[in-house]
Amino acid sequence: MANQRIWGTLDPFFESGAIVGRRVANADFLRHLLEADPFSEYHFFLDAPGQIRGLKKALKLEASEEARAKCRIFPRSELPGLLGKTSYHCFHQSDCIFLPHHVAALRNRYSKELFPITGATHSLSYAVYPAAFLHHMWTGTTARDCVVATSQTGQGVVQGFYAMLRENYGLDPTRFPAPRVELIPLGVREDMAPVGPDVREALRKEFNVGQDQVMILVFGRLHHASKMDYLAVFRALNRCFQDGLDHGKVRLAMAGWGDDEEPFLAKVQGLAKAMGLQLSVHLRPNEARKRRLFQAADIFVSPSDNPQETFGLTLLEAAASGLPVVASDYDGYKDLVRHGETGYLIPTVGPAHTEPIDIMAPLQPENRYHLLLAQQTAVEVKGLTQSLAELIADPGKRTAMGEAGRDMARAFAWPRIIDKWVELWERLWQEPIPNEDGVRQAEHPLTMPFGRIFGAYPTSTLTPEVILVWSRSGEALYRGQESPIIYQGLEGLVDVEQLKTLVFLARKPRSVGEMTEQLMEAYPDMGTDKGKFLVNWALKHDFLEQA
Repeated sequence: MANQRIWGTLDPFFESGAIVGRRVANADFLRHLLEADPFSEYHFFLDAPGQIRGLKKALKLEASEEARAKCRIFPRSELPGLLGKTSYHCFHQSDCIFLPHHVAALRNRYSKELFPITGATHSLSYAVYPAAFLHHMWTGTTARDCVVATSQTGQGVVQGFYAMLRENYGLDPTRFPAPRVELIPLGVREDMAPVGPDVREALRKEFNVGQDQVMILVFGRLHHASKMDYLAVFRALNRCFQDGLDHGKVRLAMAGWGDDEEPFLAKVQGLAKAMGLQLSVHLRPNEARKRRLFQAADIFVSPSDNPQETFGLTLLEAAASGLPVVASDYDGYKDLVRHGETGYLIPTVGPAHTEPIDIMAPLQPENRYHLLLAQQTAVEVKGLTQSLAELIADPGKRTAMGEAGRDMARAFAWPRIIDKWVELWERLWQEPIPNEDGVRQAEHPLTMPFGRIFGAYPTSTLTPEVILVWSRSGEALYRGQESPIIYQGLEGLVDVEQLKTLVFLARKPRSVGEMTEQLMEAYPDMGTDKGKFLVNWALKHDFLEQA
């Protein structure tokens, strides 16, 4: 490896839109990576103008001047050329699903070194994902390519995808290797922390929490088909009331992203009124308001039952804020709650057979099949009732569990998580690649070979043996009497000086192969792909013609 360490990506990491766990985690990852600043440069290959503007704006707000100076944004079209002349330490994608194998194909073809390629998991339960994971399994995958799961259950899911695909398609592990699957959790921001009693008292007044009330916080997408079914919390609290709990003792705060006209909200508000439960709904809180809600609360509850959830960032934020966590024994939650120490894990029961949903899922909206799966996954209301009743009645236990959770959350601080990523990239470099020639020669079996598949569309194709000569327009271009019209989107592919050199080389009839070689000699950094494109383009625009 070269001494210069350059980190590359095809993602902006900072995204606009609803504040959901994936976007928060991706932004925090990049923010803390730049803060730790373990690399010489950070290269972002983006195409969408909105992504470029958003990243520039975010970097100006979130990164130090020194870190910003190391960030370079390139159009994606420049990726092959830069791979050929730049020694990258690693490429990392904010999501492991759709792009890493494409990066691997480019790396194998253009890069001098087979650097590590990594991508993180988020939601894994979409019906299109088996086909997406099939793309990962090909001869060009190396031991330096890695999917990084954020939870132990997520790691098992990814490994399960590869095992299922290998069995269903009869894929030989040698010919169709899969990326390795490692485990690095998401991190938590250090500003998610408890506050002093005076500040906490002021926050509780802000959220209309009575002096002796227990504030129970639920945070997530406020929709009946996303993340969790909130009714389990209502039913558990209703049992508490039936067992003698004073209705005025608790206030339930539901917070997260949702629509004002969401019918689900009207239903739960009606249920709360019928129960005599004091309910507050906080729609679309920004990060500052979210933090204040966690700091004002006494108990955090999250009865997830939806396979869309993979990690559970809000549980980690609650623990960091010093709250006891009552959560379902489900998905990545198992990694984030120490039962009886930092909170309680409530047993869940899922369906044994999902074939009717499985076969219909590709034909339905994703929220439909996720709803059907979640509605067959039960969170034990009896256990949820007992855990909430115990914590509501015992402020000492709430404090002890909250302090234990705070201690646990320190291991998930973003600086520590970034250290794990840097260590992984270093470790992946140590993995041998015994069949490097085979890796470099491999073509991805699902790459579209346009030239081969659509080769019969034109009358003929431009092979190296075809003889070309400059046209009248080509001669006029060379003598400065005509200018080319270069369309938007061809930046970096058509250079006027290189074009003039090309037509000069064709002043006498020459083969395409000979012209291309001479063009490469004149412009060594041009690259063969760009040279071939320029010859085809010059023929199309009547600067060259067949002799």
